[in-house]
Amino acid sequence: MAIKITGKNLKIEDVIKISRGKEKIEIPTEVIEKIRKNRKIVDKKLETKEVMYGVTTGIGELAEVVLPPEQIKEFQKYLIYSHSAGYGEPVQIEDVRAAIISRISCLCIGHSGVNPIIVETLAAMLNKDVIPVVCQHGSVGACGDLSLMAQIALVLMGEGEAFYQGKRLPGKEAMKQAGIPAIVFEARDGLATINGSNVITGMGIIETYDAERWLKTQEIASAMTIEALNANMQAYDERVHYARGYQGSIECAENIRRLTEGSELLEQPNKKVQDAYSLRSTPQVVGSAKDTFRFSRKTFTTELNGVTDNPLFFEEDGGICLTCANFQGTPLAFALEFLGIAVTTICVLSERRLNRLLNPHLSKGLPAYLTKGAGMFSGLMLSQYTADALVSENRVFANPAATGSIPAAADQEDFVSMGMTTAIKTRQIIENANAIVAIELMAAAQAFDFKKPLRAGKGTQIAYNVIRKYVKRLDEDRPIFKDIDVLTRMVKSGEILDEVENIIGPLK
Repeated sequence: MAIKITGKNLKIEDVIKISRGKEKIEIPTEVIEKIRKNRKIVDKKLETKEVMYGVTTGIGELAEVVLPPEQIKEFQKYLIYSHSAGYGEPVQIEDVRAAIISRISCLCIGHSGVNPIIVETLAAMLNKDVIPVVCQHGSVGACGDLSLMAQIALVLMGEGEAFYQGKRLPGKEAMKQAGIPAIVFEARDGLATINGSNVITGMGIIETYDAERWLKTQEIASAMTIEALNANMQAYDERVHYARGYQGSIECAENIRRLTEGSELLEQPNKKVQDAYSLRSTPQVVGSAKDTFRFSRKTFTTELNGVTDNPLFFEEDGGICLTCANFQGTPLAFALEFLGIAVTTICVLSERRLNRLLNPHLSKGLPAYLTKGAGMFSGLMLSQYTADALVSENRVFANPAATGSIPAAADQEDFVSMGMTTAIKTRQIIENANAIVAIELMAAAQAFDFKKPLRAGKGTQIAYNVIRKYVKRLDEDRPIFKDIDVLTRMVKSGEILDEVENIIGPLK
């Protein structure tokens, strides 16, 4: 069944289904009628020659230039041409799909004064999988992702380039093969198509979703390491976490308890009175990330169902036209900065637990580097080097871009969010994080092998079984880069998480 878009109903998971699962979308008739009624405001103002930003005027510093009537329609085409000024490799197809969903949702609210054909054509492109080629670089996240969104608009006009049926084609050819008529922008239509931070929104939604699932997988790795090191589970007692009150901490401690339920590894003697922070404070640190991710989810859900445009037209207030800055990407930039910082911090925690598994002075009887033949063999020693390199890289990426405003457009746009830079680097943080947790999972599984025949927990045993489907126990040294690669793919695909949740139920 197609997902209906009304401008007020989308959830993060809906965007994932459409952008990744390619589920169809539908714009209800009443929504199209609402868009049409709002468009009449623009038409009436054009008849009375009212000055409207980006409709009868230039844009940016050129907003004071009033266009003669004969240029108003043609201006929208040249607006798209001039703004198609991006650079670099294409944005991922799923991100562009998510960006288009975001823009459709904005226009469906009915304050943009756009012709319904714009929304209908964007919907047809999604449903028939005509996805514009969009350069990654060029947005400063201020008046929206103008350069990037303009490349989407080009394809509506039958220009630019698009991916269709696995091929990169001229936009005109892609639209023709898909049976979608190209359109001619009327007054207002071009700017209304591009004037929002929709690529940041699309990327941010996917990154938030991926980070949430990554964090659950990271909890599985945490639980395995905690078992392998026979941690003192007093630190995970629910009374401890309710006493402080952070929801994320409460949830993480509960997840760890559920994952390790029934573990014989945790019933061994010689526990420490207090473990190191990397074991003892996992709920507090991971819980902080959970709470941060909640903020990110709330931000992107709000953005997805809000009006990100300029100017706005309000029929209920007599057809007033208000200029504003609802395209500003700062809320999105902040959410993604915080998300990237949180993921980076959890990666540091993961690397420190990895160190305790490999270091014979800290590993509670496990052999050095988790190999029987230390000296002749180096075991998993070098896997830590890789984790360290990725953690270091993430620390660089975690430095904020959102504080780096550079004025543009003759200082008319004198503060910008740099949200696209944040989205790009946050994506890389998550990519690195997948490998970091994969390395901890590999080491924890190796540690489990040395603990046999003791039984692991209900959830962690399932994770171990999945890992061993793809990566063999390291009895003697071999190249392990393929092991790291395959486990990283398993983390990204969610297979480990899905298999565990199938047995113990959804993690919080």
